[in-house]
Amino acid sequence: KEQYYSEQHSSLINKAYQTLLNPLSRGLYLLELNGVEPAQETDCDADSVFLMEIMEINEKLAEPKNEDILEEIETLIKVKQEELTKEVTAAFERDDLQEAKKLLAKMKYFANLEDKLKKKKIPS
Repeated sequence: KEQYYSEQHSSLINKAYQTLLNPLSRGLYLLELNGVEPAQETDCDADSVFLMEIMEINEKLAEPKNEDILEEIETLIKVKQEELTKEVTAAFERDDLQEAKKLLAKMKYFANLEDKLKKKKIPS
C-alpha cells in the first residue's frame, strides 16, 4: 500500500515538474490558477502582422528540405520563444492576465512550428 502511494505521488511530482519546466505549460497553468480560460490560438487572430509571420515560417517549412533554411527557422523560433517568455513573465508580474493569455496563444503557434520543424529534421 505504501509503495502504491509512493508511486502515485512520484508520478504527480514528475507531472508538476514537467508542467513548471516549460514556459508555455507553466503560463497556461498560471492562467488556470487565476480562473482565466485557457489561451487558444484564436486569441491572437486580430494580430495580422503576427499571423503573416507565422504563415511565412509555415511556407518555408513546406519547402523541400534545406538544412540552411531549417537552421534559420530553428534560430528564429528560439528567439521568438525567448522574447514571448519574457513578455509573458512581465505580464504576469503586472497581473495583466489578458495580455498573458494573448502572449501564450502566440507561444502555442511557435510550439506548433517547433514540432513541425522537429518532424522535418528527422531523417526520412
